[in-house]
Amino acid sequence: MNEAETNRRRTALIDQQRSLRREMADLGADPDADEVAFDADTGFADRSHSTEERERVMTMARSLRMNLREVERAIKKIDDGSYGRCERCGNPIGEERLDAIPWAPLCIDCKKLVG
Repeated sequence: MNEAETNRRRTALIDQQRSLRREMADLGADPDADEVAFDADTGFADRSHSTEERERVMTMARSLRMNLREVERAIKKIDDGSYGRCERCGNPIGEERLDAIPWAPLCIDCKKLVG
């Protein structure tokens, strides 16, 4: 991968990182912590609805946090020169795969093996 391509991917990853952090903040979650902050139960018709909404928000926050960690790991890999290499077999990750999922840690063959 040439320098221009690496810089393009870094920019895309940083944009994704910002987007994920913003989404988490909108949910009331701290991107750098493991908990989700909630306001008081105002505005909910009943307690079960409140619990259901909390679970939905917590699930979304966990998913966003996991994606954020993967994006941040990919940025670090660009910094240390290991970006674009499969973490399992060490072979290059295909350009098409990196175009689709710039934070992909595995080549397509290894991804198929691990699920």
